[in-house]
Amino acid sequence: MRAFKVRVEVHRAENVAGAYTSHRDWENARVVWSGWASVQPDRAFEYRSPERETSQIRQVVFLPPDADVEAVDRLLIRGEMFEVEGEPLPWRTGALSHIYIKAWRVRR
Repeated sequence: MRAFKVRVEVHRAENVAGAYTSHRDWENARVVWSGWASVQPDRAFEYRSPERETSQIRQVVFLPPDADVEAVDRLLIRGEMFEVEGEPLPWRTGALSHIYIKAWRVRR
């Protein structure tokens, strides 16, 4: 697979208390990091049923080791918002240090 160097923004939203539960306020999210990253396609698949026709796209993202990213963040990649899947994994190996992230989005 071919890697692409693209501009990526990390968006973070505050946790807001609602009447019964709390949720992330993505309408007022702020950019906590922006810069170049290596983005590689991971996989894409579709769910086909009468109730739901969706496709899911997954990407592997390699951010610089100093990037501010958490599991609850979203990534803006090429104009599309992706969610971070699981914990970002820092890989500290000298000159090749990076943060490994799996990101995904659903299209309806």
